[in-house]
Amino acid sequence: MRQTTLASQGSYEKYGRKCKREQFLENMNAIDPWRDLMELIEPHYPTAGNGRQPVGLSIMLRVYFLQQWFNLSDPGVEECSMNRR
Repeated sequence: MRQTTLASQGSYEKYGRKCKREQFLENMNAIDPWRDLMELIEPHYPTAGNGRQPVGLSIMLRVYFLQQWFNLSDPGVEECSMNRR
């Protein structure tokens, strides 16, 4: 069993500071119309079949945007995503 600390209690969440990653993701969600884009792309996005399971559309769409915004190659995106797990 993990020890309960003051910081882990719900009443102190409003005082916590957001890290840069959380701020960036919130801005990213506020800027782009994700739902509209996903509705446009979904009919053309591959579905599961006999091969490898495709990555979710919402994740891939955000990865493509990050790749364009930060001028990352495919291996660069893979490396960045593996370092964050």
